[in-house]
Amino acid sequence: MIRSMTGFGEASGTFEGTHYFLEVRSLNNRYFKATIRLPDVFQGLEAEIEAALRRRIARGSITVVATCTDESADAAYSVNHRALSSYIEQVLRTPQVASGQVRLDLGPLLSLPGVLQQPSNEESRLVKARAAYTTLLDKAVDGMLAMRAREGQALLKDLIAQRDVIAEQLETVRERSPQVVQEYELRLKGRIEMMIKDAEVKLQPVDLIRESAVYAERSDISEEIMRLGEHIRQYTEMITGTGGHAPKPGEAGDRPVGRTLDFLAQEMLREANTMASKSADSVISRCIVEVKGAIDRIKEQVQNVE
Repeated sequence: MIRSMTGFGEASGTFEGTHYFLEVRSLNNRYFKATIRLPDVFQGLEAEIEAALRRRIARGSITVVATCTDESADAAYSVNHRALSSYIEQVLRTPQVASGQVRLDLGPLLSLPGVLQQPSNEESRLVKARAAYTTLLDKAVDGMLAMRAREGQALLKDLIAQRDVIAEQLETVRERSPQVVQEYELRLKGRIEMMIKDAEVKLQPVDLIRESAVYAERSDISEEIMRLGEHIRQYTEMITGTGGHAPKPGEAGDRPVGRTLDFLAQEMLREANTMASKSADSVISRCIVEVKGAIDRIKEQVQNVE
């Protein structure tokens, strides 16, 4: 199954009076990379969220952004009155404040170290957030994977179209290849006959056969044609699934194939380059140019395949 590495999903919900929101974004990456942004009080959940992502996503640069709005009384910070009183006493002893030139403002004092203390029920809030984010993460990832699958179908159409171009051009090369040697033999025979036309030299058939055989061996691309055909067969199996049915989770056709397709495209390009270097025939050369163009398109597209 072809899946894109680009996707987006989000989910939100209210659990026990607290509203949670979570979004997941995915972009191209050769490997799996997760960036998780949680509220400071829930940073301890980062490792659990990354592990949950790894169980469902094989490749891509994944960004998770989570927020939390807790309007209950349990979320309120408590004031350390002893610390605040100490700061006030020190400020009141300042000459400018004592003389009334400067008015005492409690707002800035609340941001001083030790004045505001986190709620004492942090553990229970963490447990509640873990359950909420676990549920929301599953929903958000479901949405992201659905988007990946939809974009994957568009990628699949183009990958099949490029495969068809390669297969069509390869068939032309396969049909043309035997004719190249025959035409070379006729051209060689004609040139030699013109050269010895006025000379009393008789052309020996064995000499013509030997020269034609050397050319045939030097320009033989039958092995490259066979290997490229096999690569196309393997490529087709990978992008369309196995056995002609939709693969189930865990089956070979459901596994990520992007990196394997990238490697296979490199092998296809190598066979095409070898054929181009061996054959001097203009028809075959034009076909190979089309093949290489299609392979380059495949290499570009599979960079976004999981």
